[in-house]
Amino acid sequence: MISPNDLKFENQLDAAEKLLEILPKNELINGDYVIICSSLESVVLADKVATGLGLSYELLFSEQITAPNNPECEVGMVSETEEIVVNEELIKAFNITLDFIYGEAHRKYEEKILKNVYKYRKGKLLWDLKGKNILLIDEGCETGTTALTSIKTLINLEVKSIVYATPLMPLSLVSYLNTLVDSIFCVRKIANFVDVDFYYKNKIDQAPETIMSILEESPYYLPLQK
Repeated sequence: MISPNDLKFENQLDAAEKLLEILPKNELINGDYVIICSSLESVVLADKVATGLGLSYELLFSEQITAPNNPECEVGMVSETEEIVVNEELIKAFNITLDFIYGEAHRKYEEKILKNVYKYRKGKLLWDLKGKNILLIDEGCETGTTALTSIKTLINLEVKSIVYATPLMPLSLVSYLNTLVDSIFCVRKIANFVDVDFYYKNKIDQAPETIMSILEESPYYLPLQK
């Protein structure tokens, strides 16, 4: 029987190495793929994968939409193209109106997403992804909301294909996400999933200055390429 500790990665770099072992490298490199990093939390992992494959990457910004008076309860997410994904069950359970969702989505876009665009992309718009093959990198899939928001955004940007890659995800989400993307590569599909952080023993610091340093020093981060 596998113990929970056997499912853990040392850190994001260890997870990236193990993810690189299962990715179809030749197909990705020869297929002219662009890596999309699904969040700031995934930059350490995505940069390592980009370096291992020699592929350029871009950040896709999104923010949680939380329930009224309960900032710990995520009821949806909005991306930088203002695509919105919501948890229908929670919205109905808490009697949350669509007006509230759209209002919060726009507020998060104005207050947080645009701020990140200026900070980490020097104000540049998301790179033109129409017709591109995409490798979507996520440091871990927990509820699937970030993945769904990213996938919905990419589809509406008219990308050619999407390969979703993550070190770990709940087994229960695999079949559903498989219907939305061309293929999934996951190191550990876990039946009794706890949360993403649980499966990293010693996570590398992800403070804004650390992330900025990685992006500025990387030859693969598209917005800052010379």
